[in-house]
Amino acid sequence: MWRHPLLKALVLGYIAWGAWNWFLDRPVNAPDGILAAAEPLQADAPAEPPQKRGRWTLTPRASYRVTARILGLQRYRFDSLAGLIPEDLALGWGPMSDNGVLAAIDISQSDRFYFWRAHSGALAKDAIISHSANTHVIPADALVGKQLSRLRRGQVVALEGELVDAVRDDGAWIHTSLVRTDTGAGACEVMLVRDVSVVH
Repeated sequence: MWRHPLLKALVLGYIAWGAWNWFLDRPVNAPDGILAAAEPLQADAPAEPPQKRGRWTLTPRASYRVTARILGLQRYRFDSLAGLIPEDLALGWGPMSDNGVLAAIDISQSDRFYFWRAHSGALAKDAIISHSANTHVIPADALVGKQLSRLRRGQVVALEGELVDAVRDDGAWIHTSLVRTDTGAGACEVMLVRDVSVVH
């Protein structure tokens, strides 16, 4: 069967695609200790009217700045939000940016949610919840989109922009969380990202 050129090309292409995605998503080896000590900064929304983004209308709810370690990232291409929100970042700050703490916590993402499971002796549940968040990131422009697409697990990144609610022209919607202590559906931050910088 390996003599069939089309089958061979498909298999080799699949292997190359998998290797490339592994390369893009490989984690960064971060040093020990708390890497992002500060709490996220949230303030009143800027005095701006709602803005159109394709089929979506974005309404700013708060200005937002966060410096955090990337605990996980998940890219989306085909779900109903992918045209607006191409990726989600699971972010951790304070103790949730420390290798020693994270070693006792399993972290995963799927279906626009961030999941964690703590082992014996791990950080208390309330501290995990209040020092981490799944953030749906909306790039403000093509440059920011490119910068977001290059982020990797383990990096410490600074993001600045606004928390927004979004409504699509067919009535679909997504609302941002405005607190760091909620969980479950509706607890994710929806962030229009205007500036991205990798701290380390």
